[in-house]
Amino acid sequence: MTAAARLDLRLNANDKSRIARAASLRGLPVATFVRDAVLRAADNVVAAELSVTLSPAESRRFFAALDKPFKPNTRLKQAMERGVARR
Repeated sequence: MTAAARLDLRLNANDKSRIARAASLRGLPVATFVRDAVLRAADNVVAAELSVTLSPAESRRFFAALDKPFKPNTRLKQAMERGVARR
């Protein structure tokens, strides 16, 4: 991997020591340890934002709604007609 960008951050001495100790325990350079930890955290945040968890009751309601035939309301019909007319 070729590094193309930098990320600088400020830490207090205690935090830096904790990170250095953890990196040492893993046998990794501090930069590698920090990069891996931050990327793992970023992946978790993105996955959490892109996931939806439903309770069993919510799941049943969701699937029941999918099984019903679609019936557009008046406002949606008008909007669809305006869209077709603009072509």
